[in-house]
Amino acid sequence: MANSILTIDVIAKEALMVLENELVAAKRVHRGLESEFGNGRNGYQTGATVTIKRPTDFTVRSGSNASVQDVVEGSTTITVDQQKGVDFAFTSQELTLNIKDLSERVIKPAMVQLANRIDSDVLALASKVPNWVGTPGQLINSFQDFAPAPQRLDEQAVMSDGRTAILSPADHWGMLGTQTNLYIQGAANDAYRKGDLGRIGGVDTFMSQNVQTLTTGSRAGSILIDLSITAATIDYAAVKDSMIQTIHMDGFATATDTVKAGEVFTIAGVYAVNPVTKTRLPWLKQFTVVADAVCTSNETDVQIYPAIIWSGAFKNVDVVGTADLNNQAVTFMGSAGTSYAQNLAFHKNAFALAIVPMVSPPGAVDVARESYKGVSVRMIPFYNGSSDVSTLRLDVLYGLKAIDPRLATRISGTA
Repeated sequence: MANSILTIDVIAKEALMVLENELVAAKRVHRGLESEFGNGRNGYQTGATVTIKRPTDFTVRSGSNASVQDVVEGSTTITVDQQKGVDFAFTSQELTLNIKDLSERVIKPAMVQLANRIDSDVLALASKVPNWVGTPGQLINSFQDFAPAPQRLDEQAVMSDGRTAILSPADHWGMLGTQTNLYIQGAANDAYRKGDLGRIGGVDTFMSQNVQTLTTGSRAGSILIDLSITAATIDYAAVKDSMIQTIHMDGFATATDTVKAGEVFTIAGVYAVNPVTKTRLPWLKQFTVVADAVCTSNETDVQIYPAIIWSGAFKNVDVVGTADLNNQAVTFMGSAGTSYAQNLAFHKNAFALAIVPMVSPPGAVDVARESYKGVSVRMIPFYNGSSDVSTLRLDVLYGLKAIDPRLATRISGTA
């Protein structure tokens, strides 16, 4: 078939198809919020926001007497504030190529880069997840290493459908080595021939080089909770939208020690509870740090997620052996000043990604806007008559949020 001049619409459609195909993590999270942004006829600009309601909880009464409970709903927002793009430059001669040739030479490499950037942003949400199973720094190289992840999701009453795990290349290949020894022909075949982990323990498992790395702070010493924290310190109504609480720690080894956002710790005597039955679980509740902290005179305020709720319908801890957390020991996951891969297992509703159509700017001509399977791109051409070169800018606009981090866990291997 003879070549013809490629139009901006044809190039945009091809770029969109390649981009959607290259996404990994972005296709495994909640993608239903695009419709929440309404029906803006001309698309959206950076800053558009929608509000998402947090699920409410109730307590079960005993007996025939009614016990009316207030409906307390928290909320969170997702803002489309991430604009990313790739720009192309084509001569008129190149624009007479077959779209397949142009896609292989130029469009696909560019869209691979863009897809990786979007996936990296999604996987960076691992820092919002308080649950972390395994021993930081240990390779995942057996089913016994992997199994604590779906077990933790089960213990947290996470729905069994829609679960995904995304592993770093090292952990992925560590797991593959064990799969080839299985006596299950299909699983062993896929692992050995295709390098494919597939579905493990009810979890669709993928590899991504975009798995994030957390580098812990310099924090060291006999770290303790400082200042009183009791059942009356805070209640759900005060933190229902953010679920963030500020606590004070002291006992750091160095006057200017640091704690990094994304670090995970436990508090002595503070146990996790089943989110449905509220019964105590056999492991200490884990909390994640939401902002970097720097010590002054061996102590500092630390912002944590989730807030510590002692009782009621939203109870998330069971405190044993004390009525006040002051002077309770704090234990951080991993060693100080060390980098750890942030492998993830999660239900799709733990995270949300919304990719929305962008505006067609006033004055721009021949603008192409294409959408496919919840992914939208905008392409705008510029032409330089002196050099006979067409420059095409391709943009995507999206927002992402950890809307319910309880539905996820980080995974490391075991020693």
